[in-house]
Amino acid sequence: MFTGIEEVDWASMKHAYGPADDVPGLLYGLASPDPAERESALDGMYGAVHHQGNVYACTLACIPFLFELAADPGVRDRGSIVELLTSIGGIDLDEDEEVDELDEDEIEGVANYAMASAAVSAGSPVFFELVADEDPGVRLAAPLALATLHARPAAVLTLLRERLPLEADDEVQLALVEAAGRIALRHRQLAQRAADWLSRLAAEAYPPGLRLAALAQLARSTPEALPGDVVRVVSGLLRELRAGTARPEPAGDPPCGDEATTDRATAPTLVGQLRELSAEESAARGTPWATDLLRTLHVGLDDRVADRTALLSDQLRSPDPWQRVDAVRMSSGLMRAWRGSYEDLVRLIGVQLADPEPRLAEAASYALEDLFGLAAPAGDALAARVAADPGAWVKEWPSGPPGLGSSVKALAGLGDARVLPALAAALERPEVPHDVGFAISCLGGTAAPLAGALRRRLGEVGLDEGAYDRASPLLAGLTALRAGEAAPEVLRVLRGAPEYRGEWLRTAALRALGSFGPAAHCAVPELRRLVRGTGTGATEAAEALWAVTGDAETVLPVLAEGLGTGQARDCRAAVGALGALGPRAGAVAPRLRALLAHEELWLRVEAAIALWEISGRAAEVVPVLLSAWEKNCHVRVRVAECLARMGPGGAGSDATRVLRAELLSVRRHKAMDGGYGSHDTHEDEKLLALCRRALTGHTGRGTTS
Repeated sequence: MFTGIEEVDWASMKHAYGPADDVPGLLYGLASPDPAERESALDGMYGAVHHQGNVYACTLACIPFLFELAADPGVRDRGSIVELLTSIGGIDLDEDEEVDELDEDEIEGVANYAMASAAVSAGSPVFFELVADEDPGVRLAAPLALATLHARPAAVLTLLRERLPLEADDEVQLALVEAAGRIALRHRQLAQRAADWLSRLAAEAYPPGLRLAALAQLARSTPEALPGDVVRVVSGLLRELRAGTARPEPAGDPPCGDEATTDRATAPTLVGQLRELSAEESAARGTPWATDLLRTLHVGLDDRVADRTALLSDQLRSPDPWQRVDAVRMSSGLMRAWRGSYEDLVRLIGVQLADPEPRLAEAASYALEDLFGLAAPAGDALAARVAADPGAWVKEWPSGPPGLGSSVKALAGLGDARVLPALAAALERPEVPHDVGFAISCLGGTAAPLAGALRRRLGEVGLDEGAYDRASPLLAGLTALRAGEAAPEVLRVLRGAPEYRGEWLRTAALRALGSFGPAAHCAVPELRRLVRGTGTGATEAAEALWAVTGDAETVLPVLAEGLGTGQARDCRAAVGALGALGPRAGAVAPRLRALLAHEELWLRVEAAIALWEISGRAAEVVPVLLSAWEKNCHVRVRVAECLARMGPGGAGSDATRVLRAELLSVRRHKAMDGGYGSHDTHEDEKLLALCRRALTGHTGRGTTS
């Protein structure tokens, strides 16, 4: 085995963590009879030689030896090696990427990917033999390897069809079906041929798991071929799956005594431990692969929100707790990416809060946490859970400050007064949870009974290096409540802010004083002193002074000076404050007009909004706002706020067209970014309400279509 491995100059190559002279040891480790050594070697291959999908020169040098391992029936865990080869050779290059725009390292990386793809594809006929291997793990990996890498996809599709009736292992059968879906996606000329086969599998008297897999791949590759009653069909298949397996309960505490001595205690790598944890959950499920099939189906159904909602609602009524766990998690993904009518779905998620299985109740709690007003149908269930479990009101972390429990945050996000006891208790803890202030801001005036505790705790904050972490949640709460009686305590913090994070602390204190308005009159001398400074601090002090005194004569020159700063952030702060002055800031209108062409998009937006607030002339600012709307989805809420203040028809026909297009979209406005923020759903619902108000003058929910 490994003929010629010593002739490779491994030391001259590098991987993610340095010289590649350790790679031969990893290859020999993959062939070891010791499972722990094999796992450690596989972890090293992914962690260094194929780090985050990268292909290095040493990765290319490994390919022939990996094929040798994959083809040797004496080697254990060859399925993992086939998967590694598939990953190395299966990277799709971006055809739109211009090579002459890449730097030297990027060009080398693209060349390596191309060579890896060619090398693994050249060896892929080996996988034809492996689809009938005695090792089910090899048979499980080989179909997807063929579908991804083989140069004759039509021959692969024929092999998959021929192999299916010969295969006895359920999961390998599913892999054969998944491979057909992958071929349909990668080779569109074969899509109809693959769809015809998948449709027959979905319709004929095959086992329910296989039929579900066929439907999932149809949804993924050729959704137009799905049956019109797909929800009814899938729901029926799930019932058949439940009836055909003993319904497992989610695994409880680990066993005691000798049974507790499992491989997890000796797993050599983190990846191995995670793999074993996943295997434990899979063992607790009757059909662990059903979850992946349903996720694939949901991705394929895409914007068919009504169908996806109906399917998830059916899953949430399942007697199988694992199906309900999956449904809760998938419901979160649906609601944060797509707009729709989710009242019944949310109500069913709320029902799970009372389930005796803690993981199901916790999953439901987390799903509701980011919904804010959309969680209203589960309000009573949330209130009951909060009242029943005071121990979960605050969550401690191994590092970092404590935070509110997910059910508490969800109930606060609804503005529900039933959360007040939990927040009052949180304010009495030695360390106040970092998100108390935000929770209070969601409640608004409903949280007024907490003002006294906020004020008392702020007065107790020591003004040392930890002052910002301790004071910021309290200042946020007082700001939200506009609790002017706390002005003396806030002023103490403003005056005594330490050097460490002092700028952040002063900003929070000035924001609080500004929210108090005339009730913060005791702070006026300090504010007048601060406006004589420079930079953002002077601007923030001027903004607060205006809110407290309405003294435009003192504030305007300070803010006008802030427009001249070379820092876009400082200039934006001055622009925002000038807008609050309205017509009194008319003298700076020409300078704001000049900023409408600034290279920084957010500054252009803020300048346009401030100019409209000062001049009331929509025609000169709306084009700037709409241009920014199209270029950056993150500015849309801010722009919509301004358009809503302009009122129906005030922004003109172009704005009307943009607003209507937003309301017609079923995709949430930030969903295309690939990530997800905890407030994205809330922000999107706010955007919809603002669009309606801009068009009609009211914020009724209505529909998005």
